[in-house]
Amino acid sequence: MEGDRFPSIGLYLLLGDPCRTGRAAAGCAVPITDVTGSLGGATAAAAMEPVSAPDDIALICFTSGTTGRPKGVAISHTSLIIQSLAKIAIVGYGEDDVYLHTAPLCHIGGVSSCMAVLMAGGCHVLAPKFDARSAFAAIQEHGVTCFITVPAIMADLLSYARKEEMAPGCGRTTVTKILNGGGGLPLHLVNAASQSFPRAAIFSAYGMTEACSSLTFMALTTPKLQEPEPEPETQPCGHHGGVCVGKPAPHVEIRIGMDDDGTTAGSSPTGNVLTRGLHTMVGYWANGKADSSECDRNGWLDTGDTGWVDEEGNLWLLGRHKGRIKTGGENVYPEEVESVLSQHPGVARAVVVGVPDSRLGERVVACVSVKDGWNWVDARAEHEHRGGGEEVSPQILHGHCRTKELSRFKVPRSYYQWRQPFPVTTTGKIRREELKRELLAAIRLPSNL
Repeated sequence: MEGDRFPSIGLYLLLGDPCRTGRAAAGCAVPITDVTGSLGGATAAAAMEPVSAPDDIALICFTSGTTGRPKGVAISHTSLIIQSLAKIAIVGYGEDDVYLHTAPLCHIGGVSSCMAVLMAGGCHVLAPKFDARSAFAAIQEHGVTCFITVPAIMADLLSYARKEEMAPGCGRTTVTKILNGGGGLPLHLVNAASQSFPRAAIFSAYGMTEACSSLTFMALTTPKLQEPEPEPETQPCGHHGGVCVGKPAPHVEIRIGMDDDGTTAGSSPTGNVLTRGLHTMVGYWANGKADSSECDRNGWLDTGDTGWVDEEGNLWLLGRHKGRIKTGGENVYPEEVESVLSQHPGVARAVVVGVPDSRLGERVVACVSVKDGWNWVDARAEHEHRGGGEEVSPQILHGHCRTKELSRFKVPRSYYQWRQPFPVTTTGKIRREELKRELLAAIRLPSNL
């Protein structure tokens, strides 16, 4: 029927009986059999003449919206191809792989990995949505060799395996590649994952929707060496803080630019993380077109992150520009403090925010979720009788931060046990502003007056 056709679509491929589709009379409708055979004649051949448009928009993918409303990111065909080639080269996808879709295809991590495996000729196992039980069932049934995770997905998989008392590697020896994105994996998850998937090479990737997914990659474990790479704290001198996210992919340019205080990389090793290359977005979709104004005249895209690059070319992230806490004239990036707190054996997850303070401007506050078997002890309950198990308290966490040589101004001044799930996006990223609102509504901060 002509009335429901989209003007921009020049060709419809018909599945099944053309007479039942309602498009039999449409001149642009071609049966799917004509695509793979020679039955279409001259008309179908002309209609199927390939058109090359590498710079045109292939898809519009929306950001997570952690710092505001989600933005539509216009991504080109070339960006998808370049990203796919990078994942094939670094992760090692091939035609013998069986890829389990653990991430939704509406997010850039899911769609970019899907395209990479598709380009490599691998097999796809699709699921309506992720849950750990179904994932393990699919791994065993289909002989899954690879999948991607975010920290929340990995934690769910390992928690399910532990609760079901699965023997290490039982039914999971087919898995040879795991790529984690959306945030770094804590060391305890890396260790548990290497035991649960003993034949898997585990990689971590740092990226963003505006860069068509991954910018840098880092190997966490390999099947021959089931020990994680050294933690950032063990790196040589010249360390300026942050979390190491590995080296850029071959097609990616990264440099450190001017920070918000006007400091350039020449006088300070830290600054805004910029990227350039064929992987970057066409622009944000607005008013029916892509706005490319986010890239400057030399093609550099500001990632929104602050970091530095070491002598070996590794990128270290300090945190997001917008999430930065300004306390007593000093800059504190929550991600760095969270990384230190998460190294305590009793901490399941920590989220750091800045709350208003009349003297400092903002006060660094940590919301902490403790692991099962650990007891939270604060000043009001320290004299109460406690049950069995290990203890964690604000005093213990303060001492832990100092032991890890976290700068004094970065150490949280207040700690609160967080009993409910943290507010997160669909990809597991923390909604900091929402958490801050919940925190301020739940507590009464002491006055400084």
